[in-house]
Parts: sequence; C-alpha cells; structure tokens
Amino acid sequence: MIQDGLRELFLIVDDDEMLRSRLARAIQSRGFRAVVASDYDEAVQFIHHEKPQYALVDLNMTGRSGLELLETITQISPSTRCVMLTGYGSITTAVEAMRAGAWNYVTKPADTDQILSAFNTVPDRGNRSVEIQYKPQTLAETEWEHIQRVLADCGENISEAARQLGIPRRTLQRKLKKRAP
Repeated sequence: MIQDGLRELFLIVDDDEMLRSRLARAIQSRGFRAVVASDYDEAVQFIHHEKPQYALVDLNMTGRSGLELLETITQISPSTRCVMLTGYGSITTAVEAMRAGAWNYVTKPADTDQILSAFNTVPDRGNRSVEIQYKPQTLAETEWEHIQRVLADCGENISEAARQLGIPRRTLQRKLKKRAP
C-alpha cells in the first residue's frame, strides 16, 4: 500500500503531455520517483528495464490502448500495482480494466490525492451482498462522448468527423456548441 512514497517508482502513462507533467510533479512532491511515458511502446520499454511499484495508465491513448498496456504490465511486472485513468468512465470500461489487471479505476478529472487513494482502496470484486452504486450514462452523455472520440480520432477535423458520424457538418457544429451534458 502507498504509505508516504519513500522514493518508490511511479510510472505515469498518458498521451496528454500537460497532464503527464503536472501529475509527475505532484507525485514527486509526495515523495515518489515519477517517470512518464506517452504511449504503449515507451511504457513497455521502460518496464522491461525497471519494475515500478505503481503505474497510472490512461485508457485512451494514441496507438495501442491502455487496456493492452495493463495486460502487458501484468505479464512483465506482476508486482506493479496499476490504476486505470480515463475521461470516458463507464461500468463497461471499469470491468474491462479490472479484467486486464487494473488494481482500481479513476475517472478524469481526478486530483493527485484521489489517484493515490485509488492505489490504497481495494475494490470489492466478488462480494455479491454489496450494492453497486452505478449511475448509468444518459443517452445525451453517451452521444457527447462518442462525438468527442470521433472528433479526436479525426484530428479535430469537423468535416471529417461529420462524414464518419453520418451527419451534416452544421448539425455537428451545433452539437459541439452546446455544453457537455
């Protein structure tokens, strides 16, 4: 369990450079040795050389996904405790992350204390008497997330995203001007 860091090695894997660097500084300020990786390949290369005690892995990254990385980390370094970090929180992705080897699951936005506490909190994975607190996403929230993913995959090109979504460009622009549900 995370005590006070004691210079333990903490790997942060996220394709968002600003988030990576901010998290690394915050983790270091709590006594850990923080290292960062921007994608699957960089993280795997690092894990082959050093076995971190903790790894924070983003679900959606360019290239291979965080789920694939979790499985690889579990194979290479079974003692590394991994937490999945994602902006697209749902019960399905949480279950997939746990099956892939995640210790716990945190949705963005999350502060450093929430992330560190996720490494200490043992999620209940089988006690059927515990009621699961789950608020399903609304249709509007699901649509918003899907649009954001397609838009990101298209490099923020609205015309291409509209083509892939099968809707007129102006309709997509109107949806994007609305605030997220």
